[in-house]
Amino acid sequence: MVKLSFKLGLNVNVAKKELSKHAQNKWVILALLALAFFMVVLDVTIVNVALPSLARELNFAANNLQWVITAYSITFGGFLLLGGRMADLFGRREIFMWSVSFFAAASLLCGLAQSELWLIITRGIQGLAAAFMTPTALSIVLTEFEEGKERNKALGVWSAVTASGAAVGVLLGGILTEYLGWRWNFFVNVPVAALVVLSAAYLLPRQIGEENKKVKLDSFGALAATGGLMALVYALSRVPVSGWGSKSVLVFLSISVVLLAIFWRDEARSKQPLLPLALFKSRNVSGGNCIALIIAASMFAMFFFMTLYVQTILGYSPIKAGASFLIVPFIIALSAGLASQLVSRIGYKPLLLIGPFLLSVGLFINSQIVKVGGDYWHNLAPGLIVSAIGMGLSFVPLTLAATSGVPHRYSGLVSGVLNTAQQIGGAIGLAILSAVANSVTIAAVTAGKSVPEARVAGFQSGFYIGVVFAIAAMLVAGAVLRDPNLQKR
Repeated sequence: MVKLSFKLGLNVNVAKKELSKHAQNKWVILALLALAFFMVVLDVTIVNVALPSLARELNFAANNLQWVITAYSITFGGFLLLGGRMADLFGRREIFMWSVSFFAAASLLCGLAQSELWLIITRGIQGLAAAFMTPTALSIVLTEFEEGKERNKALGVWSAVTASGAAVGVLLGGILTEYLGWRWNFFVNVPVAALVVLSAAYLLPRQIGEENKKVKLDSFGALAATGGLMALVYALSRVPVSGWGSKSVLVFLSISVVLLAIFWRDEARSKQPLLPLALFKSRNVSGGNCIALIIAASMFAMFFFMTLYVQTILGYSPIKAGASFLIVPFIIALSAGLASQLVSRIGYKPLLLIGPFLLSVGLFINSQIVKVGGDYWHNLAPGLIVSAIGMGLSFVPLTLAATSGVPHRYSGLVSGVLNTAQQIGGAIGLAILSAVANSVTIAAVTAGKSVPEARVAGFQSGFYIGVVFAIAAMLVAGAVLRDPNLQKR
Protein backbone atom coordinates (compact mmCIF):
# COMPACT_ATOMS: atom_id res chain seq x y z
CA MET A 1 0.00 0.00 0.00
CA VAL A 2 2.85 2.34 0.86
CA LYS A 3 4.52 1.64 -2.49
CA LEU A 4 1.21 2.08 -4.32
CA SER A 5 0.56 5.39 -2.57
CA PHE A 6 4.07 6.53 -3.39
CA LYS A 7 3.60 5.66 -7.08
CA LEU A 8 0.24 7.39 -7.23
CA GLY A 9 1.72 10.46 -5.60
CA LEU A 10 4.63 10.40 -8.02
CA ASN A 11 2.28 10.12 -11.01
CA VAL A 12 0.19 13.04 -9.75
CA ASN A 13 3.31 15.17 -9.34
CA VAL A 14 4.48 14.27 -12.84
CA ALA A 15 1.04 15.12 -14.22
CA LYS A 16 1.08 18.46 -12.40
CA LYS A 17 4.51 19.22 -13.82
CA GLU A 18 3.31 18.35 -17.34
CA LEU A 19 0.22 20.53 -16.97
CA SER A 20 2.32 23.39 -15.64
CA LYS A 21 4.76 23.03 -18.50
CA HIS A 22 1.89 22.86 -20.96
CA ALA A 23 0.26 25.99 -19.53
CA GLN A 24 3.52 27.88 -19.97
CA ASN A 25 3.72 26.68 -23.59
CA LYS A 26 0.24 27.88 -24.62
CA TRP A 27 1.50 30.95 -26.42
CA VAL A 28 4.31 28.99 -28.01
CA ILE A 29 1.68 26.54 -29.27
CA LEU A 30 -0.30 29.47 -30.68
CA ALA A 31 2.78 30.70 -32.51
CA LEU A 32 3.31 27.19 -33.92
CA LEU A 33 -0.30 26.87 -35.10
CA ALA A 34 -0.25 30.39 -36.53
CA LEU A 35 2.90 29.54 -38.50
CA ALA A 36 1.18 26.50 -40.01
CA PHE A 37 -1.90 28.53 -40.89
CA PHE A 38 0.31 31.27 -42.33
CA MET A 39 1.65 28.73 -44.86
CA VAL A 40 -1.89 27.89 -45.97
CA VAL A 41 -2.95 31.53 -46.40
CA LEU A 42 0.37 32.37 -48.05
CA ASP A 43 -0.04 29.59 -50.60
CA VAL A 44 -3.34 30.99 -51.83
CA THR A 45 -1.65 34.13 -53.20
CA ILE A 46 2.06 33.33 -53.53
CA VAL A 47 1.52 31.20 -56.64
CA ASN A 48 -0.39 33.89 -58.55
CA VAL A 49 2.76 35.90 -59.21
CA ALA A 50 4.59 32.79 -60.47
CA LEU A 51 1.95 31.75 -63.03
CA PRO A 52 3.56 33.38 -66.11
CA SER A 53 6.98 31.88 -65.30
CA LEU A 54 5.79 28.34 -64.64
CA ALA A 55 3.49 28.48 -67.67
CA ARG A 56 6.50 29.19 -69.93
CA GLU A 57 8.75 26.53 -68.39
CA LEU A 58 6.15 23.74 -68.27
CA ASN A 59 4.53 24.69 -71.61
CA PHE A 60 1.07 25.11 -70.12
CA ALA A 61 -1.84 25.26 -72.51
CA ALA A 62 -3.55 28.64 -72.12
CA ASN A 63 -6.86 27.11 -70.98
CA ASN A 64 -5.16 24.84 -68.41
CA LEU A 65 -3.20 27.45 -66.46
CA GLN A 66 -6.17 28.38 -64.26
CA TRP A 67 -6.14 24.78 -62.95
CA VAL A 68 -3.04 25.60 -60.90
CA ILE A 69 -5.35 27.77 -58.79
CA THR A 70 -8.57 25.80 -59.25
CA ALA A 71 -7.14 22.40 -58.27
CA TYR A 72 -6.01 23.82 -54.93
CA SER A 73 -9.28 25.68 -54.25
CA ILE A 74 -11.51 22.68 -55.10
CA THR A 75 -9.85 20.25 -52.71
CA PHE A 76 -9.32 22.92 -50.06
CA GLY A 77 -12.93 24.09 -50.08
CA GLY A 78 -14.36 20.61 -50.53
CA PHE A 79 -12.59 18.86 -47.66
CA LEU A 80 -12.63 21.55 -44.94
CA LEU A 81 -15.75 20.18 -43.26
CA LEU A 82 -14.46 16.60 -43.29
CA GLY A 83 -11.02 17.73 -42.12
CA GLY A 84 -12.46 19.51 -39.10
CA ARG A 85 -14.65 16.56 -38.12
CA MET A 86 -11.85 14.03 -38.47
CA ALA A 87 -9.71 16.14 -36.17
CA ASP A 88 -12.43 15.83 -33.52
CA LEU A 89 -12.83 12.08 -34.02
CA PHE A 90 -9.28 10.86 -34.51
CA GLY A 91 -7.21 13.31 -32.47
CA ARG A 92 -6.30 16.88 -33.33
CA ARG A 93 -2.61 16.39 -32.61
CA GLU A 94 -2.32 13.43 -34.99
CA ILE A 95 -4.39 14.99 -37.78
CA PHE A 96 -2.46 18.23 -37.50
CA MET A 97 0.97 16.61 -37.70
CA TRP A 98 0.02 14.26 -40.55
CA SER A 99 -1.64 17.04 -42.58
CA VAL A 100 1.35 19.37 -42.21
CA SER A 101 3.64 16.50 -43.31
CA PHE A 102 1.50 15.84 -46.40
CA PHE A 103 1.41 19.57 -47.14
CA ALA A 104 5.21 19.63 -47.11
CA ALA A 105 5.43 16.55 -49.35
CA ALA A 106 2.91 18.00 -51.80
CA SER A 107 4.79 21.33 -51.84
CA LEU A 108 8.03 19.51 -52.63
CA LEU A 109 6.37 17.62 -55.47
CA CYS A 110 4.87 20.88 -56.80
CA GLY A 111 8.33 22.42 -56.90
CA LEU A 112 9.74 19.38 -58.72
CA ALA A 113 6.94 19.32 -61.31
CA GLN A 114 8.03 18.50 -64.88
CA SER A 115 4.66 18.83 -66.60
CA GLU A 116 1.38 20.68 -66.28
CA LEU A 117 -0.50 17.50 -65.25
CA TRP A 118 2.09 16.80 -62.53
CA LEU A 119 1.72 20.30 -61.10
CA ILE A 120 -2.09 20.30 -61.24
CA ILE A 121 -2.37 16.94 -59.42
CA THR A 122 0.11 17.91 -56.71
CA ARG A 123 -1.63 21.27 -56.24
CA GLY A 124 -4.82 19.33 -55.59
CA ILE A 125 -3.02 17.21 -52.98
CA GLN A 126 -1.62 20.37 -51.43
CA GLY A 127 -5.14 21.82 -51.13
CA LEU A 128 -6.36 18.57 -49.57
CA ALA A 129 -3.66 18.73 -46.89
CA ALA A 130 -4.46 22.40 -46.26
CA ALA A 131 -8.14 21.48 -45.75
CA PHE A 132 -7.15 19.24 -42.85
CA MET A 133 -4.52 21.61 -41.45
CA THR A 134 -6.68 24.73 -41.26
CA PRO A 135 -9.69 23.66 -39.16
CA THR A 136 -7.50 21.41 -37.01
CA ALA A 137 -5.17 24.26 -36.11
CA LEU A 138 -8.05 26.60 -35.26
CA SER A 139 -9.79 23.89 -33.22
CA ILE A 140 -6.64 23.45 -31.12
CA VAL A 141 -6.64 27.19 -30.46
CA LEU A 142 -10.28 27.00 -29.35
CA THR A 143 -9.63 24.09 -27.00
CA GLU A 144 -6.37 25.41 -25.58
CA PHE A 145 -7.62 28.93 -24.81
CA GLU A 146 -10.72 29.18 -22.65
CA GLU A 147 -13.54 31.56 -23.58
CA GLY A 148 -12.83 35.06 -22.33
CA LYS A 149 -9.92 37.46 -22.51
CA GLU A 150 -7.36 34.73 -23.16
CA ARG A 151 -9.16 33.35 -26.23
CA ASN A 152 -9.92 36.86 -27.46
CA LYS A 153 -6.23 37.71 -27.39
CA ALA A 154 -5.31 34.46 -29.13
CA LEU A 155 -7.85 35.08 -31.89
CA GLY A 156 -6.45 38.58 -32.32
CA VAL A 157 -3.11 36.99 -33.20
CA TRP A 158 -4.89 34.50 -35.47
CA SER A 159 -6.66 37.32 -37.31
CA ALA A 160 -3.40 39.16 -37.88
CA VAL A 161 -1.94 36.00 -39.43
CA THR A 162 -5.00 35.64 -41.69
CA ALA A 163 -4.51 39.13 -43.07
CA SER A 164 -0.73 39.13 -43.32
CA GLY A 165 -0.50 35.81 -45.18
CA ALA A 166 -2.45 37.09 -48.18
CA ALA A 167 -0.53 40.37 -48.39
CA VAL A 168 2.90 38.87 -47.78
CA GLY A 169 2.17 36.13 -50.32
CA VAL A 170 2.06 38.57 -53.22
CA LEU A 171 5.31 40.26 -52.17
CA LEU A 172 7.18 37.05 -51.31
CA GLY A 173 5.95 35.39 -54.48
CA GLY A 174 7.37 38.25 -56.54
CA ILE A 175 10.75 38.14 -54.78
CA LEU A 176 11.13 34.36 -54.98
CA THR A 177 10.04 34.20 -58.62
CA GLU A 178 12.35 37.01 -59.71
CA TYR A 179 15.49 35.98 -57.82
CA LEU A 180 15.24 32.21 -57.24
CA GLY A 181 12.66 30.95 -59.72
CA TRP A 182 8.99 29.94 -59.50
CA ARG A 183 9.76 26.53 -57.94
CA TRP A 184 10.85 28.22 -54.70
CA ASN A 185 7.28 29.39 -54.14
CA PHE A 186 6.67 25.74 -53.25
CA PHE A 187 10.06 24.73 -51.85
CA VAL A 188 9.85 27.43 -49.17
CA ASN A 189 7.07 25.44 -47.44
CA VAL A 190 9.22 22.36 -46.85
CA PRO A 191 11.63 23.57 -44.13
CA VAL A 192 8.86 25.56 -42.44
CA ALA A 193 6.57 22.51 -42.34
CA ALA A 194 9.39 20.34 -41.01
CA LEU A 195 9.94 22.82 -38.16
CA VAL A 196 6.21 22.83 -37.40
CA VAL A 197 5.96 19.02 -37.27
CA LEU A 198 9.02 18.59 -35.06
CA SER A 199 7.85 21.33 -32.71
CA ALA A 200 4.30 19.93 -32.60
CA ALA A 201 5.61 16.51 -31.58
CA TYR A 202 7.18 18.12 -28.52
CA LEU A 203 4.69 20.87 -27.67
CA LEU A 204 1.21 19.55 -28.42
CA PRO A 205 -0.28 17.46 -25.58
CA ARG A 206 -1.30 13.98 -26.66
CA GLN A 207 -4.79 14.24 -25.16
CA ILE A 208 -5.92 16.97 -27.57
CA GLY A 209 -9.01 15.76 -29.41
CA GLU A 210 -9.73 12.57 -27.49
CA GLU A 211 -13.37 13.45 -26.63
CA ASN A 212 -15.01 11.60 -29.52
CA LYS A 213 -12.98 8.40 -29.81
CA LYS A 214 -16.14 6.23 -29.58
CA VAL A 215 -18.05 8.20 -32.23
CA LYS A 216 -18.00 6.76 -35.76
CA LEU A 217 -17.46 8.86 -38.85
CA ASP A 218 -20.59 9.33 -40.94
CA SER A 219 -19.02 8.06 -44.18
CA PHE A 220 -22.07 8.59 -46.37
CA GLY A 221 -22.54 12.12 -45.09
CA ALA A 222 -18.84 12.81 -45.57
CA LEU A 223 -18.97 11.69 -49.22
CA ALA A 224 -22.10 13.71 -49.96
CA ALA A 225 -20.80 16.87 -48.25
CA THR A 226 -17.35 16.69 -49.82
CA GLY A 227 -18.71 15.96 -53.29
CA GLY A 228 -21.29 18.74 -53.02
CA LEU A 229 -18.79 21.32 -51.82
CA MET A 230 -16.21 20.38 -54.46
CA ALA A 231 -18.85 20.69 -57.19
CA LEU A 232 -19.91 24.07 -55.81
CA VAL A 233 -16.36 25.44 -55.63
CA TYR A 234 -15.62 24.21 -59.16
CA ALA A 235 -18.80 25.76 -60.56
CA LEU A 236 -18.05 29.10 -58.92
CA SER A 237 -14.44 29.02 -60.14
CA ARG A 238 -15.70 28.63 -63.73
CA VAL A 239 -18.07 31.63 -63.59
CA PRO A 240 -15.37 34.30 -64.25
CA VAL A 241 -14.19 32.27 -67.27
CA SER A 242 -17.42 30.88 -68.72
CA GLY A 243 -20.22 32.97 -67.23
CA TRP A 244 -23.21 32.03 -65.07
CA GLY A 245 -25.20 30.65 -67.99
CA SER A 246 -22.56 28.24 -69.30
CA LYS A 247 -23.33 24.53 -69.43
CA SER A 248 -20.43 23.50 -67.15
CA VAL A 249 -21.41 25.99 -64.45
CA LEU A 250 -25.08 25.01 -64.49
CA VAL A 251 -24.29 21.26 -64.48
CA PHE A 252 -21.94 21.45 -61.52
CA LEU A 253 -24.21 23.82 -59.61
CA SER A 254 -27.02 21.28 -60.08
CA ILE A 255 -24.79 18.44 -58.89
CA SER A 256 -23.83 20.51 -55.86
CA VAL A 257 -27.46 21.27 -54.96
CA VAL A 258 -28.44 17.59 -55.22
CA LEU A 259 -25.50 16.28 -53.17
CA LEU A 260 -25.83 18.94 -50.46
CA ALA A 261 -29.59 18.26 -50.23
CA ILE A 262 -28.82 14.55 -49.79
CA PHE A 263 -26.24 15.45 -47.16
CA TRP A 264 -28.68 17.67 -45.26
CA ARG A 265 -31.32 14.91 -45.26
CA ASP A 266 -28.77 12.33 -44.11
CA GLU A 267 -27.63 14.56 -41.25
CA ALA A 268 -31.21 15.02 -40.05
CA ARG A 269 -31.68 11.23 -39.83
CA SER A 270 -28.24 9.99 -38.76
CA LYS A 271 -27.65 8.98 -35.14
CA GLN A 272 -24.01 10.08 -35.40
CA PRO A 273 -24.06 12.82 -38.06
CA LEU A 274 -20.98 14.40 -39.57
CA LEU A 275 -22.55 17.80 -38.92
CA PRO A 276 -25.15 17.85 -36.10
CA LEU A 277 -27.77 20.27 -37.38
CA ALA A 278 -28.61 21.23 -33.79
CA LEU A 279 -25.48 23.39 -33.82
CA PHE A 280 -27.26 25.83 -36.12
CA LYS A 281 -30.10 26.33 -33.65
CA SER A 282 -27.73 28.78 -32.01
CA ARG A 283 -28.43 32.16 -33.62
CA ASN A 284 -24.83 33.20 -33.05
CA VAL A 285 -23.34 30.11 -34.70
CA SER A 286 -25.64 30.29 -37.75
CA GLY A 287 -25.46 34.10 -37.92
CA GLY A 288 -21.67 34.15 -37.46
CA ASN A 289 -21.13 31.73 -40.35
CA CYS A 290 -23.53 33.68 -42.56
CA ILE A 291 -21.63 36.90 -41.79
CA ALA A 292 -18.32 35.14 -42.47
CA LEU A 293 -19.55 34.10 -45.92
CA ILE A 294 -20.75 37.61 -46.80
CA ILE A 295 -17.65 39.40 -45.49
CA ALA A 296 -15.40 37.02 -47.45
CA ALA A 297 -17.33 37.91 -50.59
CA SER A 298 -16.95 41.61 -49.80
CA MET A 299 -13.22 41.38 -49.06
CA PHE A 300 -12.58 39.96 -52.52
CA ALA A 301 -13.70 43.30 -53.95
CA MET A 302 -10.76 45.02 -52.31
CA PHE A 303 -7.97 42.48 -52.84
CA PHE A 304 -9.01 41.33 -56.33
CA PHE A 305 -9.67 44.71 -57.92
CA MET A 306 -6.93 46.61 -56.13
CA THR A 307 -4.37 44.01 -57.23
CA LEU A 308 -5.53 44.42 -60.84
CA TYR A 309 -5.63 48.20 -60.50
CA VAL A 310 -2.05 48.65 -59.31
CA GLN A 311 -0.61 46.30 -61.95
CA THR A 312 -2.73 47.00 -65.04
CA ILE A 313 -3.51 50.69 -64.50
CA LEU A 314 -0.71 52.08 -62.30
CA GLY A 315 1.87 49.79 -63.89
CA TYR A 316 3.37 48.42 -60.66
CA SER A 317 5.73 45.46 -60.86
CA PRO A 318 4.68 42.32 -58.91
CA ILE A 319 7.09 43.14 -56.10
CA LYS A 320 5.96 46.77 -55.87
CA ALA A 321 2.32 45.64 -55.99
CA GLY A 322 2.93 43.27 -53.09
CA ALA A 323 4.71 45.95 -51.09
CA SER A 324 1.81 48.35 -51.61
CA PHE A 325 -0.49 45.99 -49.68
CA LEU A 326 1.79 45.56 -46.64
CA ILE A 327 -0.02 48.40 -44.88
CA VAL A 328 -3.13 46.16 -44.73
CA PRO A 329 -1.87 43.40 -42.37
CA PHE A 330 -0.20 46.01 -40.15
CA ILE A 331 -3.46 47.90 -39.66
CA ILE A 332 -5.49 44.70 -39.30
CA ALA A 333 -3.12 43.50 -36.58
CA LEU A 334 -3.62 46.75 -34.65
CA SER A 335 -7.40 46.84 -35.06
CA ALA A 336 -7.73 43.10 -34.31
CA GLY A 337 -5.77 43.66 -31.10
CA LEU A 338 -8.14 46.47 -30.22
CA ALA A 339 -11.13 44.24 -31.03
CA SER A 340 -9.82 41.48 -28.74
CA GLN A 341 -9.85 44.01 -25.90
CA LEU A 342 -13.20 45.61 -26.73
CA VAL A 343 -15.07 42.34 -27.21
CA SER A 344 -14.56 41.50 -23.53
CA ARG A 345 -16.30 44.74 -22.56
CA ILE A 346 -19.05 45.26 -25.11
CA GLY A 347 -19.60 41.81 -26.64
CA TYR A 348 -19.19 40.91 -30.28
CA LYS A 349 -22.45 42.23 -31.77
CA PRO A 350 -21.48 45.94 -31.65
CA LEU A 351 -18.14 45.14 -33.28
CA LEU A 352 -19.89 43.17 -36.02
CA LEU A 353 -21.96 46.26 -36.74
CA ILE A 354 -19.01 48.66 -36.74
CA GLY A 355 -16.49 46.45 -38.58
CA PRO A 356 -18.56 45.66 -41.72
CA PHE A 357 -19.75 49.28 -41.82
CA LEU A 358 -16.14 50.54 -41.94
CA LEU A 359 -15.35 47.91 -44.57
CA SER A 360 -18.22 49.25 -46.68
CA VAL A 361 -16.92 52.81 -46.20
CA GLY A 362 -13.44 51.76 -47.32
CA LEU A 363 -14.81 50.04 -50.42
CA PHE A 364 -16.94 53.08 -51.23
CA ILE A 365 -13.85 55.31 -50.94
CA ASN A 366 -12.08 52.98 -53.38
CA SER A 367 -14.96 53.29 -55.84
CA GLN A 368 -14.59 57.08 -55.82
CA ILE A 369 -10.82 57.54 -55.95
CA VAL A 370 -9.46 54.86 -58.31
CA LYS A 371 -8.62 56.44 -61.67
CA VAL A 372 -6.25 56.27 -64.58
CA GLY A 373 -2.92 57.93 -63.77
CA GLY A 374 -3.41 57.84 -59.99
CA ASP A 375 -0.80 57.39 -57.27
CA TYR A 376 -0.47 55.31 -54.11
CA TRP A 377 -1.29 57.81 -51.37
CA HIS A 378 -4.21 59.49 -53.14
CA ASN A 379 -5.82 56.64 -55.07
CA LEU A 380 -4.96 53.48 -53.15
CA ALA A 381 -4.00 53.98 -49.50
CA PRO A 382 -7.12 55.78 -48.16
CA GLY A 383 -9.52 52.99 -49.09
CA LEU A 384 -7.05 50.28 -48.02
CA ILE A 385 -6.61 51.84 -44.58
CA VAL A 386 -10.32 52.22 -43.78
CA SER A 387 -11.16 48.76 -45.16
CA ALA A 388 -8.34 47.19 -43.13
CA ILE A 389 -9.64 48.77 -39.92
CA GLY A 390 -13.08 47.31 -40.66
CA MET A 391 -11.68 43.86 -41.33
CA GLY A 392 -9.53 43.89 -38.20
CA LEU A 393 -12.52 44.84 -36.04
CA SER A 394 -14.59 42.04 -37.62
CA PHE A 395 -12.32 38.97 -37.57
CA VAL A 396 -12.11 38.32 -33.81
CA PRO A 397 -15.81 38.83 -32.95
CA LEU A 398 -16.76 36.88 -36.07
CA THR A 399 -14.79 33.82 -34.97
CA LEU A 400 -16.14 34.14 -31.43
CA ALA A 401 -19.74 34.36 -32.67
CA ALA A 402 -19.43 31.38 -35.02
CA THR A 403 -17.88 29.18 -32.31
CA SER A 404 -19.56 30.52 -29.16
CA GLY A 405 -20.95 28.02 -26.71
CA VAL A 406 -19.91 25.01 -28.81
CA PRO A 407 -18.56 22.04 -26.76
CA HIS A 408 -14.89 21.17 -27.18
CA ARG A 409 -15.81 17.88 -28.85
CA TYR A 410 -17.09 19.88 -31.84
CA SER A 411 -14.25 22.41 -32.02
CA GLY A 412 -12.77 20.93 -35.18
CA LEU A 413 -16.17 20.71 -36.81
CA VAL A 414 -17.19 24.33 -36.16
CA SER A 415 -13.74 25.44 -37.31
CA GLY A 416 -14.29 23.50 -40.53
CA VAL A 417 -17.75 25.04 -40.99
CA LEU A 418 -16.38 28.56 -40.45
CA ASN A 419 -13.52 28.07 -42.90
CA THR A 420 -15.90 26.51 -45.43
CA ALA A 421 -18.22 29.52 -45.15
CA GLN A 422 -15.28 31.86 -45.79
CA GLN A 423 -13.98 29.80 -48.72
CA ILE A 424 -17.41 29.55 -50.38
CA GLY A 425 -18.05 33.25 -49.69
CA GLY A 426 -14.80 34.19 -51.38
CA ALA A 427 -15.63 32.03 -54.41
CA ILE A 428 -19.14 33.52 -54.67
CA GLY A 429 -17.75 37.04 -54.30
CA LEU A 430 -15.15 36.52 -57.02
CA ALA A 431 -17.74 35.01 -59.37
CA ILE A 432 -20.24 37.84 -58.92
CA LEU A 433 -17.76 40.72 -58.78
CA SER A 434 -15.75 39.63 -61.82
CA ALA A 435 -18.92 39.04 -63.86
CA VAL A 436 -20.24 42.52 -63.03
CA ALA A 437 -16.86 44.20 -63.63
CA ASN A 438 -16.36 42.43 -66.98
CA SER A 439 -19.81 43.41 -68.25
CA VAL A 440 -19.29 47.06 -67.24
CA THR A 441 -15.84 47.10 -68.85
CA ILE A 442 -17.21 45.72 -72.14
CA ALA A 443 -20.05 48.24 -72.10
CA ALA A 444 -17.61 51.10 -71.44
CA VAL A 445 -15.37 50.05 -74.35
CA THR A 446 -18.44 49.83 -76.60
CA ALA A 447 -19.41 53.35 -75.50
CA GLY A 448 -16.05 54.69 -76.72
CA LYS A 449 -13.91 54.80 -73.57
CA SER A 450 -10.25 53.79 -73.66
CA VAL A 451 -9.34 50.34 -72.32
CA PRO A 452 -7.76 51.70 -69.10
CA GLU A 453 -10.80 53.91 -68.47
CA ALA A 454 -13.13 51.00 -69.15
CA ARG A 455 -11.20 48.78 -66.74
CA VAL A 456 -11.38 51.41 -64.00
CA ALA A 457 -15.14 51.67 -64.58
CA GLY A 458 -15.35 47.89 -64.12
CA PHE A 459 -13.32 48.07 -60.91
CA GLN A 460 -15.59 50.79 -59.56
CA SER A 461 -18.69 48.68 -60.21
CA GLY A 462 -17.05 45.77 -58.40
CA PHE A 463 -16.37 47.99 -55.40
CA TYR A 464 -20.05 49.01 -55.35
CA ILE A 465 -21.09 45.35 -55.17
CA GLY A 466 -18.56 44.87 -52.36
CA VAL A 467 -20.20 47.74 -50.48
CA VAL A 468 -23.56 45.98 -50.79
CA PHE A 469 -22.08 42.75 -49.39
CA ALA A 470 -20.52 44.57 -46.43
CA ILE A 471 -23.78 46.34 -45.59
CA ALA A 472 -25.60 43.00 -45.85
CA ALA A 473 -23.17 41.50 -43.29
CA MET A 474 -23.88 44.40 -40.94
CA LEU A 475 -27.66 43.90 -41.33
CA VAL A 476 -27.38 40.16 -40.61
CA ALA A 477 -25.36 40.93 -37.47
CA GLY A 478 -28.02 43.37 -36.28
CA ALA A 479 -30.95 41.07 -37.02
CA VAL A 480 -29.62 37.62 -36.08
CA LEU A 481 -26.90 37.82 -33.44
CA ARG A 482 -27.79 37.81 -29.75
CA ASP A 483 -25.49 39.84 -27.55
CA PRO A 484 -23.98 37.33 -25.13
CA ASN A 485 -23.18 38.07 -21.53
CA LEU A 486 -19.96 40.01 -21.27
CA GLN A 487 -16.94 37.74 -21.11
CA LYS A 488 -15.60 36.98 -17.68
CA ARG A 489 -12.68 39.18 -16.83
